[in-house]
Amino acid sequence: MKIICIGRNYTEHIEELANERPEEPVVFIKPDSAILPKEQDFYIPDFSKDVHYEVEVLVKIKKVGKHISEKFAHNYYDEIGLGIDFTARDLQSKLKEKGLPWEKAKGFDGAAVIGEWLPKTSFKDLNNINFSLLKNEREVQKGNTGLMLWKIDELVSYVSQFFMLKKGDVIFTGTPAGVGRIEANDYLSGVLEGRELFHLKVK
Repeated sequence: MKIICIGRNYTEHIEELANERPEEPVVFIKPDSAILPKEQDFYIPDFSKDVHYEVEVLVKIKKVGKHISEKFAHNYYDEIGLGIDFTARDLQSKLKEKGLPWEKAKGFDGAAVIGEWLPKTSFKDLNNINFSLLKNEREVQKGNTGLMLWKIDELVSYVSQFFMLKKGDVIFTGTPAGVGRIEANDYLSGVLEGRELFHLKVK
């Protein structure tokens, strides 16, 4: 399986990092080795002194698809989740300055947290899902899928124009404003529509 991530999909997050607003989705890939095993602590890697949390709504692909029309995109997923795209911001900044790819800053071991999955039928409107991240029991990020520049079905369709989607693939749909640095002993938990879908400790 592959992890397909969308960058710059919330206006306020674009502004907080002083990035340009893209004309089309920004796409990058994390390897499956980036998935943090269930119930395991997250260890800050030695090569970074500025790892940031980025909470995101996730979509799990349920069947093979390519060149998917937006109007049929809903047929390719049944589950919605929540996760974290951990980012070595100091390393990413250096790579961006040189015009180099971000993989080392985004795809390192443990950099993808995938929480519990929920059936999409449990949501009245996929374009109105509230979610948040708590650090040490204090809310640090809050978002709603209605604020996405590109909605879930648009993303599934767009990504499938470049990559064949396969059963088990996961799409990280982008993070809202409020990203920030983690430190050892932080406790992170992710909430989707009032339900905690993951929690972890930082080492």
